[in-house]
Amino acid sequence: MLILGIDTSGKSGGVTLAENAAGSFRVLGSSVIEGGTFSAQLIPTVARLLERHNLRARDIGGFAVTSGPGSFTGLRVGLSAVKGLAEVLQKPIVTVSLLEALAALSPEDGLVIAALDAGRSEFFFGLYKVSRSRAECLREQLFSEGEFLEEAGKPDIKLIMASDSAIAEISGVAHKVNVVQRPDSGVIAKIGALKLLAGDKTSVESLDANYLRRSDAEIFFKRSR
Repeated sequence: MLILGIDTSGKSGGVTLAENAAGSFRVLGSSVIEGGTFSAQLIPTVARLLERHNLRARDIGGFAVTSGPGSFTGLRVGLSAVKGLAEVLQKPIVTVSLLEALAALSPEDGLVIAALDAGRSEFFFGLYKVSRSRAECLREQLFSEGEFLEEAGKPDIKLIMASDSAIAEISGVAHKVNVVQRPDSGVIAKIGALKLLAGDKTSVESLDANYLRRSDAEIFFKRSR
């Protein structure tokens, strides 16, 4: 099966074309998309990637897309593009949380925390049960630093996976933190391949972002009422 992985959750993003056959996953090609250009460059980048490999859009067997947390605008662009493509091509969609992707990179099995710096002294927190590079979500939420430290300090937590070195500098949890490169569209495609094989699909109608935090506009509107 040919899989298209799309990530538009961060300051930059990308698309990955991959093939999953007989349990063997391989990346055919990837392209980076600079932040601020997602809406203009995403579809043309997909088209160029397909053309480079002499493929057409109808050859895609399924889509894997980052659902959040991350940039409000970026996530909307990525999800809208996948929604449109999947609806036209009648192909399945799977969503992958960025926290899930981080947890899946854990070198150890067991209870693993995935953490992202959310700014404002807050953290995107995910608790996962990891087994053989597969991460089962137990919960995801937005935490204050105090709440994060309380959860991270529990003895049954094997590891804290992070892509931000600032998390490793937080007093009290540094010994548990494993800093890795932020998961890209290739990681999203790989996890998506496993989900597609397992039938863990999302319908076009229910496809939505997992922001974990309200936008500044929503917060401002609520305060002004």
